[in-house]
Amino acid sequence: MGDVAVGARSGHDGEEHRGRPVEAAPRATDSAVSSGNEGQTAEDGTVTDEQSQTGDEGSSGLTPRQPKKQRSFWKELPILIGIALVLALLIKTFLVQAFSIPSDSMQNTLQEGDRVLVDKLTPWFGSEPDRGEVVVFHDPDNWLAGEPTPDPNALQTFLSWIGLMPSAEEKDLIKRVIGVGGDTVECQGTGPLKVNGKALNEPYVYPGNTPCSVDDQGGQFKVKVPEGFIWVMGDHRQNSRDSRYNTGDANKGMVPVDKVVGRAIVKAWPINRWGTLPIPDTFDQPGLNDQSATAAALTNAPNALALAGVVPVALWRRRRPQD
Repeated sequence: MGDVAVGARSGHDGEEHRGRPVEAAPRATDSAVSSGNEGQTAEDGTVTDEQSQTGDEGSSGLTPRQPKKQRSFWKELPILIGIALVLALLIKTFLVQAFSIPSDSMQNTLQEGDRVLVDKLTPWFGSEPDRGEVVVFHDPDNWLAGEPTPDPNALQTFLSWIGLMPSAEEKDLIKRVIGVGGDTVECQGTGPLKVNGKALNEPYVYPGNTPCSVDDQGGQFKVKVPEGFIWVMGDHRQNSRDSRYNTGDANKGMVPVDKVVGRAIVKAWPINRWGTLPIPDTFDQPGLNDQSATAAALTNAPNALALAGVVPVALWRRRRPQD
């Protein structure tokens, strides 16, 4: 019995079998059409899934599968908005928040209507307010009694909730830190203001104001700041209801550190007043830390590990803008 020919050959095969009958090749029962995979049929006559699917497409005449249609922009827009809102809330809660200046108590450093960005990140790492910083803090004990309450519309409320606009409902104040835990702060006559016996040169005080106010309502004082508190004053000394005029409250005019929201680092708006808010050089003078050094060492010891992680941020905060 001769070999059975599989398939038909072209060319000389016709000459070879001319004049004699060609025995028909038996039809393979398990054969399948494959595209570009000839000779890859398994020995037992079966084919792989890939070959089978290709064969099905070829035998049925179906066109190849089209790539999945991309989702339209309008269907993706709600997802993008949701992601943006989540990011805005996270930034507001943990990183930076915008605040509006409601009064002139910090002139000329800040004007009424200015927008500032407040750093809320470093307090999470154990950093506490330092002398000379401009800080935002929650009302410690009804300092804002009698002040008018803003009435924002629905859009303003929503934008302030996600941090895109300053909050109009929170009872917050903004002042400059003059004394920290362990410091002695005093005012006699018109000044200068003294911290731990060192007179401060205060170029940020509003022109025409004296560093200390001569009155019997709190302008003349000598206080020792307890640990965990700060003493704050406005730069517009004769137009600021600050620690001096709240000594009758539960904290004797001090602001608890845990009430501090964060440090104001940038004047962001209006654009013509954009600028940073560095710590003035007067707070770097020698001897200013002498009286509070021992107390600071005791309170900082348990936080050594946390402070080690904050060193790079603290160094950045102390940088001065170059002339």
